[in-house]
Amino acid sequence: MKRIAMVLFCLLALGYASWATAVETATPEECIQKAKEAADYLSKEVAKGPDAEKAALSLLNQKEGNPYVWKDTYIWVLCCQCNPVTNAAHPINQKIVGPDLSGMKDKQDNLIYLQFCEAAKESKGGWVEYWWPKVGEKKPSRKVAYVLQVTGSPYQVAAGVYDDNISLDELNRMLQ
Repeated sequence: MKRIAMVLFCLLALGYASWATAVETATPEECIQKAKEAADYLSKEVAKGPDAEKAALSLLNQKEGNPYVWKDTYIWVLCCQCNPVTNAAHPINQKIVGPDLSGMKDKQDNLIYLQFCEAAKESKGGWVEYWWPKVGEKKPSRKVAYVLQVTGSPYQVAAGVYDDNISLDELNRMLQ
């Protein structure tokens, strides 16, 4: 009886630990909403001048205290009009802020930053599908990212989710 009770206790404890540490998954709709909010914020800060722009990019480059890092995703800032094409802010991977990313490919040889820049040219932004490892993993998974131009600036904002089921057509219909 003690053995059965101990097994049940361990199973309950493991179940609670899994539940307590589970991370909520962001939705494509949230990516659109957060990207629009971040684009509005960054646009207003850029209009205030270089000091405000620098401070906004600094905030967007931080993981802690950044209102655009939520659930299991985040906003990052691209600069498609910069030479070289780069990230201006990325709260998770500082190594890809600054260097030329125009030649960066996913695991299926897609030039993802050039695709991001093309999607941002659409009046309401657009979605890009690419294959990228989840944080802490090595195997690539399907990720879809919404990319939107920041008005009055050389910047674009993006947010993505890992989703094997939703099509790019479905995602782009959300923008209409």
